[in-house]
Amino acid sequence: MKTRKAVLVFVASAALNGFCADTNSITATNISYAPAVLPGKGLAQHSFLYTGEWDYRNTNQTIFLVRDGKVAWTYSIPIKAADGDLQELGDATMLSNGNVVFCRKVGASVVTPDKKIIWNMDAPKGTEIHSMQPIGLDRVLVAINGNPGKLLLINTTTGKTEKEYTFPVLNPEKSPHIQFRRVRQTKEGTFLAAHLRDQKVVEYDANFKEIWSFACKYPWDAVRLKNGNTLITTDDNTVREVNQQGETVWKFSPEDAPEYKFIIFQEACRLENGNTLICNWCPHNFHAKLWPGTVQLLEVTPAKKIVWALRQWNNPDIGPASSIQLLDEPGTPENPGEQQR
Repeated sequence: MKTRKAVLVFVASAALNGFCADTNSITATNISYAPAVLPGKGLAQHSFLYTGEWDYRNTNQTIFLVRDGKVAWTYSIPIKAADGDLQELGDATMLSNGNVVFCRKVGASVVTPDKKIIWNMDAPKGTEIHSMQPIGLDRVLVAINGNPGKLLLINTTTGKTEKEYTFPVLNPEKSPHIQFRRVRQTKEGTFLAAHLRDQKVVEYDANFKEIWSFACKYPWDAVRLKNGNTLITTDDNTVREVNQQGETVWKFSPEDAPEYKFIIFQEACRLENGNTLICNWCPHNFHAKLWPGTVQLLEVTPAKKIVWALRQWNNPDIGPASSIQLLDEPGTPENPGEQQR
């Protein structure tokens, strides 16, 4: 007869590999994918804005603002739009004036601290929006997954699209869902795009001509660092720093922290102190009853030591991790390149 431990190991393995398993006996305390005592100060480690895509446990999807170890503000949308389409919160930024820009797969918005929507756009039919970057206080850069894929610079005061570019993507007629998750304008005015489905990161100049690229496995996020290198997260749960010659000069992957279980790395940020902050998203092929055993956030030193790991699935439950903005980092968030995210 199998022991309970063996059964639980089997169930966890099945979930990680996408198999159906009987999870009726699993509770949040049955299985852990991290040390019992985590490094850092929990929610009190940083002040931050946070959200994650596809929290299918809840009818609402929520953006969380955490200050001094407590949730100070939230903003929620229903998981289903009025027409029944799935809404996903995947990219969010708080501006220096307190407004929050965010996208929700079927659209993008700007919301004030008193929860008033002051700008909104709906994704054109057959397209999706998973990436949104503020450019100053009154403009946003919105990536449109579709046929064709597009990048729009929109004035949120006038509603006018001031610039429009078309992405060269392979097989644009395929489902747009995994074309892009992050596209960012750099300090130099170029555009850095993580072509998720096309398995490459590409930098385009101001005329949208390709000037640099790096082939990698399903890149989710790409960030231009102040040293000129690029920080990239990929589908194999790896964060790598790549120089302009395409050489990996730093990397963090599962073998660097065998006591943790990583599901899918999504956004990664480089902090001013040199540490790297990583979102460990978990809904993919992973039963919701197993989520509480995972950590959502990791802060890793250049020497690959984990100095902060957050596992916050109750009191409060902040859900899966796709987007993280530390509010105690220097720099103005709406000025491209001032914060390395």
